[in-house]
Amino acid sequence: MKKLFLILGFIAAIFALILAVTPLFKIAFIPCIAALLFGVLAMFISKNKPINKKAVQLMFLMTIIALALTTYKSIFSSSEVGNTEQLEEKEELLEEESIQDLEDIDIEEIDQE
Repeated sequence: MKKLFLILGFIAAIFALILAVTPLFKIAFIPCIAALLFGVLAMFISKNKPINKKAVQLMFLMTIIALALTTYKSIFSSSEVGNTEQLEEKEELLEEESIQDLEDIDIEEIDQE
């Protein structure tokens, strides 16, 4: 049972670290919480047994690093919407050009081919 919680905790901690360094960092809190829960469960199960606790400590360390990165990025990163007027003008221009191209195509030329 302890091995199951260790494996699930390591998977969640690694997944949290991966998500913490990607643009999807905001959802990294979910695997962080899962890794912490699995780590606590593994600690309680191995409490009575004299087993090496380095694996649980490593899992907690990875989770704390992921939480720190995620918190830092969520506080200091800002998403700004750029100037959309240029994009709208370009979209209108492309739409007008495509309509003009469609009007220029002669249907009889297509039927002859």
